[in-house]
Amino acid sequence: MSANTPRLRIKLRLEYDSPLILGPGKAELLARIDRLGSISAAAREMGMSYKRAWTLVEEMNTAFADPVIDSARGGAGGGGARVTPTGQEVLRHYRALETLLREAGAENLRALNALLRPEGAA
Repeated sequence: MSANTPRLRIKLRLEYDSPLILGPGKAELLARIDRLGSISAAAREMGMSYKRAWTLVEEMNTAFADPVIDSARGGAGGGGARVTPTGQEVLRHYRALETLLREAGAENLRALNALLRPEGAA
């Protein structure tokens, strides 16, 4: 690993007073549902059970003023899910905060990395 390669990474976790924690897992679930149009497909791709993914979606839908995911039950016509405009906004703001922390914190990340014990050293 070169000296410029970061060993420390930022994982943004927003904890609200409501029963909502918005972190990398929920953000990734939103992004994959948006790309795949399916909660079950997004869950499969993430190695997560459908039940767990649905619980996370319900948690987000309950916490925000408007739902972040709109879903239709499966059946003859097939189901599906879409990220709502509110969900798109949540994901956009979350990603912007990640970028801000990574960019504004670059000097501090480098300083913390420099303080780490070299890899492989006991």
